[in-house]
Amino acid sequence: MRIRIVDAFTTRPFQGNPAGVLLLDAATGFPPDPWLQRVAAEVNLSETAFAHPLPPGGPTDWALRWFTPTAEVDMCGHATLATAHVLAGAGLATGPVRFAARCGILTTEAAPDGSVTMDFPTSTLTPHDLPPSLAHALTGSSGNANSSSDTPAPQIRSVHDTSPHIGDLLVELADERAVRELRPDLAALAAYARRGIIVTAAAEDPARGYDFVSRGFFPAVGVPEDPVTGSAHTALAPFWAARLGRDELTGLQGAARTGLVKVRLAGDRTFLTGHAVTVIDGELLTAP
Repeated sequence: MRIRIVDAFTTRPFQGNPAGVLLLDAATGFPPDPWLQRVAAEVNLSETAFAHPLPPGGPTDWALRWFTPTAEVDMCGHATLATAHVLAGAGLATGPVRFAARCGILTTEAAPDGSVTMDFPTSTLTPHDLPPSLAHALTGSSGNANSSSDTPAPQIRSVHDTSPHIGDLLVELADERAVRELRPDLAALAAYARRGIIVTAAAEDPARGYDFVSRGFFPAVGVPEDPVTGSAHTALAPFWAARLGRDELTGLQGAARTGLVKVRLAGDRTFLTGHAVTVIDGELLTAP
């Protein structure tokens, strides 16, 4: 069984967010869930995507599921981008591709320049009261024996809940530097949201090619920090569109690895655009 590792939201290998991609046979469909989960744990990336073609003539073309090393998730952007990139590169899809996923129908389309645009549901933002200890959890000073209690808590400007689509807390910090320098207590963060915590701030210098920055922490689903989270941008897009007065924006996400996500807000849909690079193309020797 062929398996690829694809770096998403980047044009350069070893940047962006790596995802595993396995294309399965139409006749067999998805193997049993325990096998899918074991493969995702073995790949040990933030998500591994599994997809198989569907009968022609229906509302969707491929069935798509995503697994972290510990759980199946409802929505994933970078592994969807990686899957669309593989389908286009293998000549298995041209034009729009419609995926049947847990979060509904997602559509992708590859462009001649190699970029892929994805049509995702826009996340609803609901103002959320600040949990008293969240700021300290974000700095790693919430009781972690390896952290310093003298670490100052970051200035939090707002907190929003992003349910029902992704179930994260979106936390706005004072500036780009605060986002970049966070060293959170991941065990503590796991208690605050169904999926994870997205932290964001306006770009210090938009002339660098991006309008806002973000990082995403998802310890509750086995992903301490996700380098570039496409699904998080379904919440970041409406958040920053309202503040900056534009529906087309570019976000930079990540710390050690970074990636760019172009977003276009269109009401209840958010269009995410990025590039991808295949870095490993191999064979999975263990069958279901």
